[in-house]
Amino acid sequence: MSLDAPLNADAQEAAWGHTLFDTALGPCGIAWGPGGIAAVQLPEADAPATQARLLRGLGQGTYPQVLPPAAPPAVVRHAIAGIQGLLAGQALDLREVPLDISGVSAFHQQVYALARAIPPGQTRTYGEVAEQLGSKGLSRAVGQALGLNPFAPVVPCHRVLGRDGSLTGYAGGLPRKAALLALEQGMA
Repeated sequence: MSLDAPLNADAQEAAWGHTLFDTALGPCGIAWGPGGIAAVQLPEADAPATQARLLRGLGQGTYPQVLPPAAPPAVVRHAIAGIQGLLAGQALDLREVPLDISGVSAFHQQVYALARAIPPGQTRTYGEVAEQLGSKGLSRAVGQALGLNPFAPVVPCHRVLGRDGSLTGYAGGLPRKAALLALEQGMA
């Protein structure tokens, strides 16, 4: 499936929804709509905090005012299984997970596509991603785009590091970024 592939016919009964699911790191959240996965939330302090941040992160885009808890359609269950596997240490890249990028700027879409191309266990710097976009001068803009990533870890922004390989700029906190990278070190 491509980055912006819509959900298939089995999503008709649950065209919009969200759910929490268990992972090795704690409860994660996922929201979806007719266009694909709308957001993924890594664990917060507890399940209610994870759910609140997931729903708050959807902002005021094209999503319904109240996104109902729902049983996920098959494509979302597949995404959940992939996220669970990745967070349990399996070498998965999750590039086949369809994302609803309709509310994402063209620049952010390019950054997210490049981040998704980084294999598990490997990293790039913000400057390397910026060079792939045409100018190393875009490094700060790349960092800002990844800081707003609503799809972590499907868009693996934790795999992008500072110019000297340092852990910088992770919206989930640097300890979380370090933990995700350590988890993936055995995958390379």
